[in-house]
Amino acid sequence: MKGIIGTKVGMTQVFDESGQAIPVTVIHVEPNVVMGHRTLANEGYEAVRLGIQEVQARKMVQPQRKDYEARGLPLVRKLREFRMAGALDLEPGSLHRVEAAFSAGDMVDVTGTSKGKGFAGAIKRWGFHRGPMSHGSKYHRRVGSLAPRTSGGGGRVHPGRKMPGHMGHARVTVLNLRVVRVDSDRNLLLIRGAVPGPNGSLVMVREAIKAQKGAM
Repeated sequence: MKGIIGTKVGMTQVFDESGQAIPVTVIHVEPNVVMGHRTLANEGYEAVRLGIQEVQARKMVQPQRKDYEARGLPLVRKLREFRMAGALDLEPGSLHRVEAAFSAGDMVDVTGTSKGKGFAGAIKRWGFHRGPMSHGSKYHRRVGSLAPRTSGGGGRVHPGRKMPGHMGHARVTVLNLRVVRVDSDRNLLLIRGAVPGPNGSLVMVREAIKAQKGAM
């Protein structure tokens, strides 16, 4: 399995050979630094740790900074882990570039943090139906029944009940998106369709684990 870290730039459109417009999300993929590995002997699985966004030494906590400096690695802000084939073959300190990870036509899964939408009621958050809007009703957009009074329910609201609350700002993965173009000169990855998160947010692009024929 292949993977890389990028930053969402935004959406635009490109045209294929027949002149058809294709909606794409542009992801800027600066060269990822190989920061280390997970091994079967130590962690019980094999994976590679990639990092981006170098920072000044004063902006990093001392234990982490000293660890990086002792291993001769750059000081990076963001770390992500990928379980991929040949993970242990990537040398710590080397660069993992977008053209080495993906090519046009590949199917990928994109993981990011969705846009936060603040506090929302049950209708907007969960798709509940509203109550009667006529005169006399007191349940227009309220939650409704939450739990039985005593028998079976114990006279309480059980954990996991769908209720009003914070909406969005959660980890989301969109499956089976197609890579339309790879621009190695500008470190750009163009993926058909929308991906989670606002512009400027961090995303992880992985080889699709449930690739389907005829996907986007």
